[in-house]
Order: sequence, then C-alpha cells, then structure tokens
Amino acid sequence: MKDYDFLKLIKKQKKLSSYIRLYFIINNKHYFLNQGILKIGFESKLTISKNRESLILAFSKMSFLFDEIIRLRIIGYSNRKESTELLYLLNLIPINRKIRTFLDWKVFDPDYTREMSRLFEVRNDTIHCVSLNEVKYNPKNIVSLSNELGFKKFRIDLETAWKKLLKVYVLEQEKIDWSKLLNDLKL
Repeated sequence: MKDYDFLKLIKKQKKLSSYIRLYFIINNKHYFLNQGILKIGFESKLTISKNRESLILAFSKMSFLFDEIIRLRIIGYSNRKESTELLYLLNLIPINRKIRTFLDWKVFDPDYTREMSRLFEVRNDTIHCVSLNEVKYNPKNIVSLSNELGFKKFRIDLETAWKKLLKVYVLEQEKIDWSKLLNDLKL
C-alpha cells in the first residue's frame, strides 16, 4: 500500500484509533493524524516576512518536524504513554543537540548540519531581541537582518533549508508500513 492509498482509506473511516500520532506529507500536502482526528498540517511553502513573529513561526515549524523525525525513528507512530514521555523529553533537549543527533544518525549530512546550526543561531538571537535590527546571520560572512540584502540572503537560505527538511522528512516517512498502520488505526 502506498501513502496516497492510505490517505484515501482513512478519509473514509468514521472512527480512527486515538493511539496513533503521525504527521505525514503526500504530494506536498501536509496532514496530522492525532487523537483519532485527521487535520491539515503546514503549508509546504514557507512564507517569511521581515519580522520576529514570522521568523519564530518558521523555526517552530522546523523544530516540530525535528521532533517528529525523532519520534518516527524511536517509537514510530504510537501515541501511547511512551509518546507523551518522549515529547516531554524532546522539549528539554536543546535544538543544537537535535541537529547534531541528525548528523550522528546520518539523517543530515555535514554541510546541512552546519547550515541548520547557523540558521538556528538566528532563531536564538531572534527570540532574545526586541528588533530584527539586532540580529546577525553568519553563512560565510556576517550579514545583518536589518538590511534588505542580509535579510534576503537569510530568507533564501531558510526557505532552501525548509525544502530540504521536507525531503528528509518524506524519506523518514517512506519507512512506514502503511498497511500495518491502517490495521493499527482500526478500532
């Protein structure tokens, strides 16, 4: 069974098991199955404006996918007690450790790991600033997010990293046994 067939079948179900939690992407459309309810997930296109709220939202989407990759690799799509406990622990782990873990697990290559680390430094600075004028980005040369060229460079790099993260996520998702998942979803 393919992911698309799985989606068609679960949309027809009147009741789904609440013991499944899965964020999945099919044909650039995102879905989140949680607590027996199928919802629409994030947009595949990341829209970034030159303000703190937009950046924090973009990074929170990336962080969410980081946690979902870790969940898939450790406990799969389970939404039982171990899922709640793992989500609790994931909230305690600094983002730079998660990025490093992806390198160790060979989910990220060394270049992408460095790129993500640099991007998430901007997230940290953005959280602790009043204005983006205080934030610098250091891909190879330090640029300020306060000027148009600096922000444009950052935005392009973040959008590119997001697209790659979506591909990484889909690769992890391809390891799911969709037929088994469909059986687990039935009450």
